[in-house]
Amino acid sequence: MDQQPRGRGRGVPAQNVWTTRAETHSRSTNTGRQQSTNKQPIKDIPRSTRKFEEACAQIKASVDKHVAKLTEELSDSGSEEDETNNDNSIISTVLNLYGKSSSELGKIEQVLKDSLRSGTSVCLICIASVKKSDFIWSCTKCFCSLHLSCIQRWAKDSIYFQTEAASDQLAPGQFVDPRKFNWCCPKCRAEYPQTAIPSTYYCYCLKTQEPRFDPWLVPHSCGSKCEKLLQPECKHACLLLCHPGPCPPCPQTVSVTCFCAKSPVETRRCSSQTWSCGKKCSKLLPCKEHKCEVICHSGICPPCPKKSSQNCLCGSKKEERPCHSIEFQCDKVCRKMLDCGHHRCETICHAGKCATCPLALPRTCPCGKKAVTVACTVEVGGCGDTCCKLLECGIHECAERCHKGKCGTCWQMRFQSCRCGLKKKELPCYKEFQCETKCKHIKDCRRHPCNRKCCTGSCPPCDQVCNRPLGCKNHKCTSRCHQGPCYPCDRTVDITCSCGRTKITVPCGRERQTKPPKCSLPCTKPPDCHHESRTKHVCHAGSCPPCKQTCLKVSERCGHICKAPCHTSVLVQVAAPSQKRAGPWEPEQAPKMEIRKLPCPPCPVPVPVTCLGEHETADWPCHLSVPSSCGRPCGRELYCTNHTCTKPCHVVSMNPRNCQQCEEVCSKNRPEDCTHPCGRGKCHPGPCPTCTKLIKHSCHCGLNPQLVRCNELSDSSAPGSTPSREQLLSCKDRCPKLLACKHRCPLSCHSGDCAAQLDCVTTVHVSCPCKRIKKSMACNVRSKQPAISCDDICRRKQDQELKLKEEKERAKREEEERVNRIELEQFQRKFDKRRNKDRRRPDETSAPPSRPIQFYFLIVAVILVAIIMAFMWSRV
Repeated sequence: MDQQPRGRGRGVPAQNVWTTRAETHSRSTNTGRQQSTNKQPIKDIPRSTRKFEEACAQIKASVDKHVAKLTEELSDSGSEEDETNNDNSIISTVLNLYGKSSSELGKIEQVLKDSLRSGTSVCLICIASVKKSDFIWSCTKCFCSLHLSCIQRWAKDSIYFQTEAASDQLAPGQFVDPRKFNWCCPKCRAEYPQTAIPSTYYCYCLKTQEPRFDPWLVPHSCGSKCEKLLQPECKHACLLLCHPGPCPPCPQTVSVTCFCAKSPVETRRCSSQTWSCGKKCSKLLPCKEHKCEVICHSGICPPCPKKSSQNCLCGSKKEERPCHSIEFQCDKVCRKMLDCGHHRCETICHAGKCATCPLALPRTCPCGKKAVTVACTVEVGGCGDTCCKLLECGIHECAERCHKGKCGTCWQMRFQSCRCGLKKKELPCYKEFQCETKCKHIKDCRRHPCNRKCCTGSCPPCDQVCNRPLGCKNHKCTSRCHQGPCYPCDRTVDITCSCGRTKITVPCGRERQTKPPKCSLPCTKPPDCHHESRTKHVCHAGSCPPCKQTCLKVSERCGHICKAPCHTSVLVQVAAPSQKRAGPWEPEQAPKMEIRKLPCPPCPVPVPVTCLGEHETADWPCHLSVPSSCGRPCGRELYCTNHTCTKPCHVVSMNPRNCQQCEEVCSKNRPEDCTHPCGRGKCHPGPCPTCTKLIKHSCHCGLNPQLVRCNELSDSSAPGSTPSREQLLSCKDRCPKLLACKHRCPLSCHSGDCAAQLDCVTTVHVSCPCKRIKKSMACNVRSKQPAISCDDICRRKQDQELKLKEEKERAKREEEERVNRIELEQFQRKFDKRRNKDRRRPDETSAPPSRPIQFYFLIVAVILVAIIMAFMWSRV
């Protein structure tokens, strides 16, 4: 499988627009020529067209050459990167075998990787890449690689400028030996003697002169073992092949013990042969009293940290002091009497005997010309001679007699020259004369004048900042103003990938020629759409691919979540403006691609849509969810609340309601015992109005007919109503019915059974059977008491009046029958007259004419048909 060229981008290089147009135009032109060979000669082609074709051919050739070169570079860089990745993995594997942490081997590993990566090694002098085949020199301190010719020129220039600066400071006729000056590394400033100026190109291990470039070896390496003595010196040599940078730690193994030598011998790496066992040292300290309590350590033990009570040198003070400081002085003056017996010792706390009195030693006069030895109590005075001490001016002597204290100021007048020697003036000797002439000498930087007044000729070094642009073209020299070229810029620049997490460090000034590193981490660019994060992809250069996530925006129209692919930032083809071309050389305007924000597509979410009359609900796409008529009868309850609307499905407004008006007659059930039609006539909502018509109804006893309102009679049937039906139909007269005792019922007109005999309170006269003994009592009492019996007189009289009584009873019975018959006849006669009168009057209580039964059958059939149609419509 052929390897595709790779570079900073992914895939093949983008096709050039001009190349495409030139090829298209050339192809069309060639086709036109082939077709026109048989029609017209070539000389008929216009001159402008031929020039345009020639220009297109030149452009095509140039573009093809550039594309081929770019493709070759990209393939080379891709192969180099692959090789570098393999070499990096090999370096990491080898260094891991040393058993050290990555922090200790990090510098060595980075130097080796940088040497294998193209473009990372830069010469700090000329700010150019150090190629694999260039002659180089490596610093033994910082291990930076520089061009051999550049470091030679740098060393010579450094020595020359140092010699010139030293020559300017010497008097005429003096010379400077240039051999005493050294040169330094441009990066770490490590000094080298002139004998170390490189003249030959060596490999890194300095064993092979001018090594040849081998693609299988590290550049500038001879391929043999390094064999340099390892640091710190352990008498072992480096086992790696000739390599750049410092040698790794010694990997040899040795048998060593810990610092305190208490632990058994262990086998360890030579580079880490010194180790601590973690136990207390326990060596006897210099105080000879305590032992070292520090954990096993290297070197001598620290001073004893404990304290002890110690006396000062004079023995007057005792205090707690560190055990390691045995002798100390207090602040007290000795004040002991000296041997002279007149003066005391002024020495601060000391040990031993006090010294001899200093006044008893030989002393001189104040001017120092005469020396005498006198008692310590005698003061030595002046000798009387002239002082002759040299005054502060350094020229004249003191003319006063021998005296104590400091000599005075020199007031002698003399001609003094200024420091630069250009002018003279007579002044007192103690005054210094300075002229106002400015020095015109150039300072050691060879750029700025001295300009110091009355300069002595030794101009001070230039204190200004150099401020010349460095070779990196980014910064200026911040050193003190100097001769010669400035040191290379010591700063480094981090070149990062697009996300900034993968970086390489290059010298300042190389960031324009260095490609950003490849990054395998996820891209962290913020999304240009409304999503919180992008779809995870590898870090890359340029713009991110279009977002493929679901939109998930909430529609403002319907409130649904858009499930289409993200369209907030979409690359859209925009048609080019239609403009007339000035000539055939001007290319046609091609459509442009622009990033635009597109609206959400029509919402496809199924939404239940109810018809206008709310008869059925079906799922429709959200953008088409508009209510419509289903064609069924409305079926809503009309204003009358008794019938339904038969209009086709329509929008129903509640206030006012737009269903049809009910034209039916009220067909609600009438109250119990009411036979009258509804007073409203037409069908209406709510209960029917109260029926207030009067009806004639017989009372409970059936003697007196009562005129009662229909609603009162109907309402009286309810339990707990007032007045009750019993009261309403009562004529309030005494019940004409007779009890078992043959007395009239004591209750008013009522329904049901009459009162019991025990409730009869009619007064009755009770007598003995012969009627001689008489008593009056209530009927209910009489039934409880025994009958009155006749006595002897009664018996006699009874026998006498028996016959008379029988006659009277017979007569009385006949009379009662006659009276009852008369009353009955009168009552019947009266009742018959009223019945005849009611027959002649129209009957007010008659029921209204009933409707035919066919009418009710028709209503029931219509309702059944409406129910069946609604059921069929819901199934559809």
